[in-house]
Amino acid sequence: MEKDNKLTYDEALQKAEAIIAQLEQSKAISMDAYKKAAAEATALLKYCKSEVEGMQKDLS
Repeated sequence: MEKDNKLTYDEALQKAEAIIAQLEQSKAISMDAYKKAAAEATALLKYCKSEVEGMQKDLS
């Protein structure tokens, strides 16, 4: 995920979900393209997790 173009939680989650859906539906995708897309989705989900954890700390 690009750090200079920070997404909101909702945008990051939507983008991760779209990537995952695309990977699930793709039958002919190269390993390199799969690895790149999976890495991007993982980074987006890690960002979402950190946002949720930050919110939990703020509410405690």
